[in-house]
Amino acid sequence: MADPRKRRGPGGRPPRRARVDPARDIAFEVLTRVRTEDAYVNLVLPVLLRRAGLTGRDAAFTTALVSGTVRGQLTYDAVIDACVDRSPHPKVRDALRLGAHQLLGMRVATHAAVSTTVDLVRSQAGPGAAGFANAVMRRIGETDLATWVRRLAPADPGGFRTVAFSHPRWVVDALTEAVGEDEVEALLEADNAPPKVTLVARPGRATPEELGGSATGLSPYAVVLDSGDPGAVPAVAEGRAGVQDEGSQLVAIAAAEAPLEGRDELWLDLCAGPGGKSALLAALAAERGAVLVANEAQPHRAALVRRNLTDPGTGRPVPGTVGVVAADGTRPAFREGAFDRVLVDAPCSGLGALRRRPEARWRRRPEDLDGLVPLQRALLGSALRLVRPGGVVLYATCSPVLAETRDVVEAVLAEQPAIRLEPVAGTVADVADADGPLPGTVQLWPHRHGTDAMFMALLRRP
Repeated sequence: MADPRKRRGPGGRPPRRARVDPARDIAFEVLTRVRTEDAYVNLVLPVLLRRAGLTGRDAAFTTALVSGTVRGQLTYDAVIDACVDRSPHPKVRDALRLGAHQLLGMRVATHAAVSTTVDLVRSQAGPGAAGFANAVMRRIGETDLATWVRRLAPADPGGFRTVAFSHPRWVVDALTEAVGEDEVEALLEADNAPPKVTLVARPGRATPEELGGSATGLSPYAVVLDSGDPGAVPAVAEGRAGVQDEGSQLVAIAAAEAPLEGRDELWLDLCAGPGGKSALLAALAAERGAVLVANEAQPHRAALVRRNLTDPGTGRPVPGTVGVVAADGTRPAFREGAFDRVLVDAPCSGLGALRRRPEARWRRRPEDLDGLVPLQRALLGSALRLVRPGGVVLYATCSPVLAETRDVVEAVLAEQPAIRLEPVAGTVADVADADGPLPGTVQLWPHRHGTDAMFMALLRRP
């Protein structure tokens, strides 16, 4: 009987075994989970990197490969489909997307991008599919991305932007309405750029200087981490600082700095999960002798808020914190008029943070606004009942979509004509080119400010 270890392939050669490098193997697994399990890149990828022991440049390459591929999915699918006469199997398409990004969006040598993609397909779908992938990859590499876009994108502006910048058409239209024709392509391009890692030094507990990195110029508590793992920064590991987009920091600062006469003792974060803004608000409250109550409807997110508001060294609540309540913000368990300041960072479409959440653009649908907008209006109305006469409510969304910003505020003002819309004041008022769609409101932008597209409106109960 022949020894199976001595089997030979065509021409008497041993059959080739696919060797997939760990970075691309992990990237493929992330794409598969995003497609089949609705997984989130920012949750799955760190776990797989730790399991494989990838750090430094290897981890950075894997992150760039995954995030860039997911962001560019629509564009890469158009290129792949132009190179085939049949739709690839989903596994093969995932591998080809990774290969297309290496060829068209990264500085990976052509031979390396082709050979590693072929090996990946061989390991997942067999030698027949590997030959197919080899032919497709070589066709993709015949020209650059700009030429592919000119060849494949529709002529109308919206259709062209959809393919050129890999955003769903309805998202392109909504963002065009919000920012205007002159700037929308700069905004879409910024959505496709990896965001910088920004840290926040929670005042009274840490200083920006001890975090390393570079000052940003917008939030007085922010620094950009130039390199390295933020979890390795001692202040972050100790809970005295955190990873937080500068736009989110400015929301908390705006809520804390709004002018207020009389009592200023009790603050509320009505939609607190996962707790980053609550942690900054609590630190700001503690400096004033005030305290913060954090409310979150979803119990698992309320648990994240508690973790953000707990000192990991002592296990006790951080200064400036009363507690965390898990309750529906539209039917809160608080008495009316109890609070001096209320922040409503309302659930929204998240279209202002597409650069940070690469899979979000493919998950959201236009009909999502049908449920989100009534919820936003209800939460803002609830906050205005909870704030005392003379108190302030800051309404914020991580979305520039006018239905979620201007229209919500206008609708609530129409329902409650006594409520006053006032200009956002303090640090945020000094940010250049941040005028919102209503007088006195603020709209931050990735392409202008390097932040998520946060909207802010300040309302006062007379």
